[in-house]
Amino acid sequence: MPHRPLSLRAPRGSVAASEIGAAIDDLLADVAQDAELSVEFPPEVLAAAEASAGTWSQGATAHEDLREMPFVTLDPESSTDLDQAMHLERTEQGFRVRYAIADVPLFVELEGAVDQEARRRGETVYLPDRRIPLHPTSISEGAASLLPDQDAPAFVWELSLDPRGAVTDTHLGRALVRSREKLAYDRVQDDLDAGRGHPMMLLLQEIGALRTQQEAERGGASLNIPEQEVDQDGEHVRLAWRSIRPIEDANAQISLMTGMAAASLMIRGGVGILRTMPPAPAENVERFRRQCEALGVSWPEGLEYGAFLRTLDWRDPRHLALLNQAASLFRGAGYVAFTNSGQIPEDPTQAALGAPYSHATAPLRRLVDRFVLLTCLHLSRGEEIPEQLAEALPLLPEIMQSTTSRAGSLERRAVEIVERTALAAMGGVVLEGTVIDRRGGSDEQPVRVEVQVLDPPVTAWVEADHELGDVIRVRPDPAGGSGSAPRFVLAEAS
Repeated sequence: MPHRPLSLRAPRGSVAASEIGAAIDDLLADVAQDAELSVEFPPEVLAAAEASAGTWSQGATAHEDLREMPFVTLDPESSTDLDQAMHLERTEQGFRVRYAIADVPLFVELEGAVDQEARRRGETVYLPDRRIPLHPTSISEGAASLLPDQDAPAFVWELSLDPRGAVTDTHLGRALVRSREKLAYDRVQDDLDAGRGHPMMLLLQEIGALRTQQEAERGGASLNIPEQEVDQDGEHVRLAWRSIRPIEDANAQISLMTGMAAASLMIRGGVGILRTMPPAPAENVERFRRQCEALGVSWPEGLEYGAFLRTLDWRDPRHLALLNQAASLFRGAGYVAFTNSGQIPEDPTQAALGAPYSHATAPLRRLVDRFVLLTCLHLSRGEEIPEQLAEALPLLPEIMQSTTSRAGSLERRAVEIVERTALAAMGGVVLEGTVIDRRGGSDEQPVRVEVQVLDPPVTAWVEADHELGDVIRVRPDPAGGSGSAPRFVLAEAS
């Protein structure tokens, strides 16, 4: 099917941003009533954040001054909570990557008001029309953000790479930085595709390709699935696919490389917290292989599943079904904290990456990264881990597990609001979709299939008996209800 965004200002109706906003307001009111998540920050947290935003420089007198180094940031164009900035260069030995990460610990006192509130939130929640930040915006979008032409404190990772992109040396310190440019994914990729581009982005493209090859050699894997995106255009919104641009993959490789460096440092030091994922069970891999055979997609013997997944194209209905089924190979992600070497997992490898890994590059948006950065800094200096920090580490896995689950549930419910509204605006239009899952078949539960429609990008279940990869005709179920996920009915049965 062609890939094109759908404008919700359709002949059968339009979807006003205000309509979706009101529905999400109601959703957040329900969440607040259940005391799951506070949308607004308490006054004492706002006051503490404002104070730290105005006085942070007093705690940065020992930071190295790297403000003359031309760091740049690379993010979605609308982002203002900028966690990372980079400076890349070629050397006689290969490459040097300097990766500046927002020095959030300088603004957030351990066990202080902002820290306690951040522990309740866990991470920034991104909804179709707004975000619920981890920290007050005076920190996350102001003084701590690596905005262009602004002095900011940062943790700076200096990673030396050989000509193949393998890390040969790592150094971590604190510094003052001053980003020169705020680059945006789409503009950067368009320039690269046109045969021009920012010199550092050309180098990022090269290093990213080398790191991707390193990942393949480690047996790492990733799913090539586009993102569902909700765009606002004045008083209307549109729901569309957004494919990940190649420069985003390259940028992600720099972050992953840094997270692996952090994990290695903490494992050597015998204290820290890892992002973990167990290997896919053999029976799941074998089941996935049988699904490939049933769909007529060749998976050569001896080819690791990570390498095989890279060959799948979501635009092919059979491949789309397989990519959805491959999610069963990426389950069980969590966190493991340790305060001595005896607590380190026997195999600390994060299976999807093929290496030990830790979250270390998004402290403005994710709680655990702040603690990882502090731990790595003390270890890199050969210092003892402070008692407050050591006591906090074992608490983080449960905090992150519960808050991540809560955020994911809230984000899904908000997207369902947009999906239901989008389908309602289209009336009884017939849509084509690919069967990506199949369940039921007992007396108690009739067979139903999950259908992925590409235009608009909506997934829903329908009571029908079809095989994975089949393309079927459906229409929105008018009885789907305003409080449930979108549902389809077979067009032939309507």
